[in-house]
Amino acid sequence: MATATHDASLVGPIGGIPAAAWDGLCPDGNPFLRHAFLAALEDSGSAVAEAGWQPLHLTLGAPDSPTAAAPLYVKGHSYGEYVFDHGWADAYERAGGRYYPKLLVAVPFTPVPGPRLLAPGDTLKLRLAAAIRGATDKLGLSSAHVNFAGEAEAALLEEEGFLRRRGIQFHWHNRGYRDFQDFLDTLRSTKRKAIKKERAAVAASGVEIRTLTGDDLTEADLAAFHPFYVATVDKRWGSAYLTADFFRRLARSFAERIVLVTVRQGGKLVGAALNLRSGDTLYGRLWGCRREVEFLHFEACYYRAIDFAIQHGLARVEAGAQGMHKLQRGYEPVFTHSAHYIRDPGLREPVRRFLRQESKAQAAELVELRGMLPFHREHEG
Repeated sequence: MATATHDASLVGPIGGIPAAAWDGLCPDGNPFLRHAFLAALEDSGSAVAEAGWQPLHLTLGAPDSPTAAAPLYVKGHSYGEYVFDHGWADAYERAGGRYYPKLLVAVPFTPVPGPRLLAPGDTLKLRLAAAIRGATDKLGLSSAHVNFAGEAEAALLEEEGFLRRRGIQFHWHNRGYRDFQDFLDTLRSTKRKAIKKERAAVAASGVEIRTLTGDDLTEADLAAFHPFYVATVDKRWGSAYLTADFFRRLARSFAERIVLVTVRQGGKLVGAALNLRSGDTLYGRLWGCRREVEFLHFEACYYRAIDFAIQHGLARVEAGAQGMHKLQRGYEPVFTHSAHYIRDPGLREPVRRFLRQESKAQAAELVELRGMLPFHREHEG
């Protein structure tokens, strides 16, 4: 097991690390790890201490020229994470422990799998893992959590005393489809007809749907999206973290990465689905709408995303957390990975037993879910 080293620094907000230095450690394809994305979250007041997200980013080496880094936050709650540990917190606090604050390595409000240990090679990644553990101990916090890490990263973190955990998401995979109909042809007839019926119903509803990217997208488009986001989040979950300023900053910094599916009725914007893209993936992130149109959510968020991926030769669409309804629309179940360092053995051992049972159940669940996919048998992945 590696040991924490003296050159680890807890920096604070992402502005304390030069953008070029941070981005030099990031994989080129993942937009959510970019300095500008994290800065938009923090500088807009979305991911800040007042909201329960205190930035405390970790670097190895000097913060102005780090050799490795991790997006780290002190959390005062477990909301906005999508890897659920509320039960652990409740059990620990009933036993007299203090679960919050805790450390979290993640991209706020973003259940997108990707690297969390930003370093060129396993040796530095292990040192980062040790530094996360060391920071937890030094600060006297209950735990540290690394959410939506890569599978190999989760294995490295396990070497450093973290407990591995899996989740399940639904991702659509492009198998060289020529167009949307080519994809439909791989589905069983009942599912193919159901999707056609849904799309036809939306087309006949009177709404106009457009997909905006690049120069077609304006800061005003993103600013106009914010009220739809707030209305949808308030209706379902009751707490909208992302501010209007975040969307404006996103438009300025990420216009070339944004894919916005807009919905208009009578020429007026009534809803939209916000996606970001990398070189090979479209990431479905947020949806908001103020009109009740049957099947519109499926059309704007899933079918238009598939259309875009096929047209642009993208390998997959990651449609975010949860959603069994994605399965029947060709989005396949995949495992996601996280890792959890829990200081107190009195909590760590029960969590270890829980995760062992959870993992067994998930393995069976994945097999069951794959059996529910709508593809002809010869087209199953």
